[in-house]
Amino acid sequence: MGISADPVDRQKAFDEKNSLGFPLLSDPDKRIAKQFGVKRFGPLPSQRATFVIGSDRRLLGAFRSELDMNAHADRALALLKRR
Repeated sequence: MGISADPVDRQKAFDEKNSLGFPLLSDPDKRIAKQFGVKRFGPLPSQRATFVIGSDRRLLGAFRSELDMNAHADRALALLKRR
């Protein structure tokens, strides 16, 4: 799943445009971002981070990249393939 501070209607449009195939959750007050340590101060967007969480709810891996968007999917898939 993906989570961002964008409103639900904007996320829906993004999903329809990109055919993501997974749920997107809205965190407009950035409470979840704060809990995961990616909230920035003020009106700046949250940091881009990926957290891979197992079915047992344990954190399998976490990484950040502000510039290389492909790194998120590549690293998450590599981590899951090793399991």
